[in-house]
Amino acid sequence: MRAIFAALHLGGDYADIQLGIGFLGVALAFGLTVLTMAYAVAHISGAHFNPAVTIGLAVGKRFEWKDVPAYVVAQVLGGLVAGAALLAIASGKDGFDRVGHMAANGYGVNSPGGYSMTAVLIAEVILTAFFLYVILGATDGRAPTGFAPIAIGLALTLIHLISIPVSNTSVNPARSTAVAFFNGDGAPGQLWLFWVAPIFGAVIAGATYALFAGNDTDITGEVSHADRERRGA
Repeated sequence: MRAIFAALHLGGDYADIQLGIGFLGVALAFGLTVLTMAYAVAHISGAHFNPAVTIGLAVGKRFEWKDVPAYVVAQVLGGLVAGAALLAIASGKDGFDRVGHMAANGYGVNSPGGYSMTAVLIAEVILTAFFLYVILGATDGRAPTGFAPIAIGLALTLIHLISIPVSNTSVNPARSTAVAFFNGDGAPGQLWLFWVAPIFGAVIAGATYALFAGNDTDITGEVSHADRERRGA
């Protein structure tokens, strides 16, 4: 929402002038949204708002594959409803033109900084993998309890600070889908990248996390206290 309403960025000779909350504010808005919602609903659904996260957690054996389709459908539908709501609100201002102004993700001419398809693809893969590593680490049975939403929200903030100029930041196929079709202006045709790259990055993280972090065991090789509790030991 803040990316559409509050982060005004001028073009032409004034391309470096930002008004409103700017990129920093947008990054914080995304991160704080995930942080607060994780505390609000993690005990209900695990706070999955992102198909890439759900798939990455399933690859990492932290989530049941049988539940993945329902989660992904819910995430995409929720995103589309949110996108429609944003369009309805934004259209309440005289002169608003949705085409090219719905904070859609893109590459080439649709990248805020004019980055190429290859550059955007690499950035989205790496940043989504980083995001999943943080999620997997913060929710590991050996990690301090109660702080996972803070780590995850701050990680998402950092990701946006890095990549808003590159792609408008996706790392979330549902977020990209939510506004692509309302935005138009080439966004629907480029949407495939913002599904493929985040999911690929998430799969990399899910498949490799245990290789360097190990399972939920302490340094002596004994099963951790948190893991024993989960297993009922």
